[in-house]
Parts: sequence; structure tokens; C-alpha cells
Amino acid sequence: MEFITIDGAGKQISRLIKGTDYFVHDAYEKAAANMDAFLAIGGNTVDTAHIYCGGQSEEVLGRYMQERGNRDQVVILTKGAHHDMNGPRVNADAIRSDLLDSLERLQTDHVELYALHRDDPNIPVGVILEALNEHIESGKIGAIGASNWTWQRLEEANTYAAAHGLKGFTFSSPNLSLAKANEPFWAGCVSADAETLAWHERTKLPLLSWSSQARGFFTGRFTPEVRDNADLVRVFYSDGNWERLHRAEQLAELKKTSPIQIALAYVLNQPFPTCALIGAQNQAELLSCDEGSRITLTREELDWLDLGSDVKPAVV
Repeated sequence: MEFITIDGAGKQISRLIKGTDYFVHDAYEKAAANMDAFLAIGGNTVDTAHIYCGGQSEEVLGRYMQERGNRDQVVILTKGAHHDMNGPRVNADAIRSDLLDSLERLQTDHVELYALHRDDPNIPVGVILEALNEHIESGKIGAIGASNWTWQRLEEANTYAAAHGLKGFTFSSPNLSLAKANEPFWAGCVSADAETLAWHERTKLPLLSWSSQARGFFTGRFTPEVRDNADLVRVFYSDGNWERLHRAEQLAELKKTSPIQIALAYVLNQPFPTCALIGAQNQAELLSCDEGSRITLTREELDWLDLGSDVKPAVV
């Protein structure tokens, strides 16, 4: 397993990050077995959130670490300040409340990585950063980041932090996948476009991608005629993405691998630090992700896969 460094985290971050948005008490043994398997292949970073499974995701992860006695082996990424039925909640009170809830559920006194789950562009970045920095200073948070923030807001925030002696965002977590989103998955979600990728390449800010494998778009289960998954149709069905799938299939054949592993490799071979949040729920899926994380793609292959070039790269 390869790792990246995120300023403030205090530990190395595995390139594959285990998703837990299915961890529930009634399926604790499955969750624990999945965690054991993930750690066994060298992974160490786990993604959860205050809202996942109504709080059960964090509670199950907390129980697992307590029973295994392995908190020191796990890097926790959790997220808070998600909107509710009344609207946005990106404010100091919500951040504090969600963070304290998360720490109690996780049975720990700190998390290495903490991200705001959504943005509220109506709130000045300074107010948000000052609130987060209080929790960094208290030791409850290592590194702060933003999930579903635009690169413009990230830049504004980090410019403010630098000017006011505050810790800024040291990672971002939007959607990045070989398949490009036609529209947001959910309100307030952000997918990395060409401008976002160029900004990350320029700044080298680490990107932790959710839906890194486009929710199974590259598994071979989907064609333009198969329309039983309304969300996938809405977000990913497009002529451009069918061509990206076709090119992933061609490159997979040449490299003797699978299209979904090529799609994962696309995320992990960007010219700046990246990690991929994965939803593997069994051994076969986990091993597929592990193998995909080891594939090297050239800049020419990346451009061709993403329709930036019509010249098919030669595979040596």
C-alpha cells in the first residue's frame, strides 16, 4: 500500500481509504471483518461522517477499535456540519456539536482528519476557519479539510488563513472519477472538473476522492440500454462517459486488468497527491481495489482516457 502525507494529520494516509457508509449495528460482524481485511492489505485510513447511517457508522467503528485495541493503527477521517431539513449548518455551533458527538461515538479524544461535509457560501471563510482552529488548538482535530467545496472557496480560505496566522485546509474531498458527473449527486456536492484538477496540480493540495469508481459505472453491468439505476443514469449516462468506458476497456485489455481497476488507477495517478475512498464490502472487491491501486498510468494515458487526446498511447 502506498501512502501520502497531509499536513497536520500526524500519520501517513493510505492511498485507499475505507468507506463505512454501510456500517450498522445489525451487521457489526461484517463491518469488523471488512476492517480486518482492509488493515491486512496495508490500509490504515477510514472515512466516516456524523450523518452516516444515522450515527451508526461512527459508533460501529468506535466499537471495532475498542474491541481490537487498534485505535493507534487507524487514521480517522470524519465529517460534520452537513445541512439538515432547515438548511445549511456550516457554523461554529454545528461544527462543535457534530465534532463532540463524533468523538463520543468513535470512543476517541481526537481525529486525524476532519472535513466540513458541505459548504455555505454565505458564511465568510474567516468565521469557519476560526471555529475549526479552536478544535485544532484543543487537540481534537489534526488536519482540517473540506468535502464538496469549490477550489475557489478553498483558495479563499487558505489565503485568509495565511494572512491571519491560522491553520488552513490541507486536503479536499470532492468527487473525482474517470466518469464525469452530468449534475451533482446530491445538492451541494462538488465534482472535480478540469479547472479543479489544474488548481490541485498547481497547489499540490491532496485530494481524497469519494465515488472514485463512479458507483460501479466501469464494472460492465451498465450500458446505454440498462436504465434501472436512476441515480447512475442521471449523473453518469452521457456520450462522453460511454466513450471513456470504451477506452478504459481497451486499456484494460492491453494491460491485462479490468476497466474498473483502470478507473481507480486514473484517480490515483493524477499529477498531485490523491487518495480514493472505496466502498469494497467483500474480499474480491477489496483485492480488486488493491490491485488497481498498483497500476501506473502515464500522463498520455490519463489524457487519452479522459478524452483529452485521440491518439491512443502505446502500451509497453
